[in-house]
Amino acid sequence: MISLSAAAGIALIELGLALTPGPNMMYLVSRSISQGWRAGMMSLSGTAVGFVVYMVMANLGLAAVFLVVPWLFIALKVAGAIYLLWLAYKTLRPGGKSLFETSDLPRDSFGKLFRMGLLTNLLNPKVAILYLALIPQFIDPAAGSIVAQGFQLGAIQILVGVAVNGAIIVAAGSVATFLQRKPTWMRWQKWVTGTLLGAIGVKLAIDAPAPAVAP
Repeated sequence: MISLSAAAGIALIELGLALTPGPNMMYLVSRSISQGWRAGMMSLSGTAVGFVVYMVMANLGLAAVFLVVPWLFIALKVAGAIYLLWLAYKTLRPGGKSLFETSDLPRDSFGKLFRMGLLTNLLNPKVAILYLALIPQFIDPAAGSIVAQGFQLGAIQILVGVAVNGAIIVAAGSVATFLQRKPTWMRWQKWVTGTLLGAIGVKLAIDAPAPAVAP
């Protein structure tokens, strides 16, 4: 059984990650604005399944594989860093769009929305690092089954992540309308988002700890 402090720690970490602009937020917001909140929620269901996939794989020993073959973990981080830097460039370049700026995206089927939400999350470096490097830090071998603790911590992360992203989806349309009426705020939002994406990408590229595995 996990401790209250471990549960609170993971909840706070996930809250911070969910509120930080990244691939998941950008996809969910863009879909919600272009196709409505129902499309956003269907995309979020794919994102939630992606969380479950990471949770199961991490608890079945994927972190141990990365510890034995560390270059795989480094390759994942480098690929994630490049992706985040590319998103930052797209946002900050002249003519780049704000996170909440309306895009003329094609209307996708619910099946495709689910698959894209799943794929976006599986390729999200923030989620990979969370499960492979951060969650194991909160596991206490003296507190019982390591696998059970991993699933409990993962469940907390998923609940917080889905709740926060669900709220973002519901609010996306209203926020987009407000920002479109305030061009200065829209520009500031674009620069803040792009700068955060770039900073996270740079940090990911230069800071490459090995994945932690609980004994």
